[in-house]
Amino acid sequence: MFKEYDYEKLPVVDIVNEMILDAAKKNASDIHFDPTPTILNVRIRIDGELINYATVPESVKNPLITRIKIISGMNITESRLPQDGAIKNLIKDDSLDLRVSSLPTVYGEKVVIRILDYKMSTNGLESLGFSQKNLAKVQKLINEPNGILLITGATGTGKSTTVYSMLQSLNTTERNIITVEDPVEMKLAGINQVQTMSEIGLTFANALRSILRQDPNVIMIGEIRDDETARIAVRASITGHLVLSTIHTNNSLNTIERLLDMDVERYLLGSALTGVISQRLVKKLCPKCRTSRPATLYEKNVFKQVLGMDITDIYAPVGCDECYQGYKGRIAIQEVLVIDQNIRDAITNDIRKEELRKLVYKKDSTITLLEDGLTKVMEGLSSFEEILRVIDIDDDLGSEEINIKNALIGKTQEVTPIETL
Repeated sequence: MFKEYDYEKLPVVDIVNEMILDAAKKNASDIHFDPTPTILNVRIRIDGELINYATVPESVKNPLITRIKIISGMNITESRLPQDGAIKNLIKDDSLDLRVSSLPTVYGEKVVIRILDYKMSTNGLESLGFSQKNLAKVQKLINEPNGILLITGATGTGKSTTVYSMLQSLNTTERNIITVEDPVEMKLAGINQVQTMSEIGLTFANALRSILRQDPNVIMIGEIRDDETARIAVRASITGHLVLSTIHTNNSLNTIERLLDMDVERYLLGSALTGVISQRLVKKLCPKCRTSRPATLYEKNVFKQVLGMDITDIYAPVGCDECYQGYKGRIAIQEVLVIDQNIRDAITNDIRKEELRKLVYKKDSTITLLEDGLTKVMEGLSSFEEILRVIDIDDDLGSEEINIKNALIGKTQEVTPIETL
């Protein structure tokens, strides 16, 4: 993976172009230029993990950073303040949409280039890894005439991809769709997109107030960041609008608690919230080299108690010339909660968290992130270790008496039974 460049002979312009193109061909999501006292370390993020890619000598360090700032529209004379930019041009006939960020550090400017890939969004909801049951729930939720539908997860878990896929499905002549975003990541024909500019007072909350006077059918809010935006979004959804938005929470239950912490009135939230989609991204096993191995007693116990299934073998990574350490690409694991009347009443009546958890995760209702992840392990899409790496097992199971992550060290003895919900 590590690449050597001839920094003495190659022009800086060609080096920058080649680094960007090579990272894009390797399906990297980000390129990091990390300054040190002597050199510039270059790392690329593939399938969520940073990998050492190149080392830039001190003589080329500043010219290379300057070149990136020039083509991204930054001020090259300012190195003391953070800056944002974008690269939107053709490099050797490859059209790339790149976001660039610079940050002053003690050893110089650190620059990160984010490579935006919209192919998944344009391929439709069916391409996002939803199980058949979850996909049916999502399609039902986005066809509701009003209410608020939230997509949740940490930064970099594919929330924007899911939201844009939904907008693509809803984008018809009969609907007036308006979005308010920061930034507008993907321009969609037929959709009215608003870019917030807080420096002139165009915030999410102010934009939302104006949008409600534009006769919208569907409103998409890039992210619910503060109490005021949350309250306006909820009120908009109960006045006949379908509201889509994202929020940073771990799962469906935490999303409800987070909105209540934002001072959204219980009776409004109970009426407005129609569904919550929580998701994570996990690395996909390379289909060329993945192998089947016997499951440990511990893994068998996990599958039995979480999915109620007896297994003997599971897939594991190997590694070949077409992947990195046995993985190639990423896939989402999802939890789709459809708010029913029982949950609405529980929210409105301030029921205890333990009781609300039972309603949210009642049997044959919501497929949890852990259940969806383990199902994808059985299908050979990901590995057991990868699922446990991204999921808070204790929170998912509602149990503090067992740490399933012990499975990562190959534990084979019998374990304490996991509490069932």
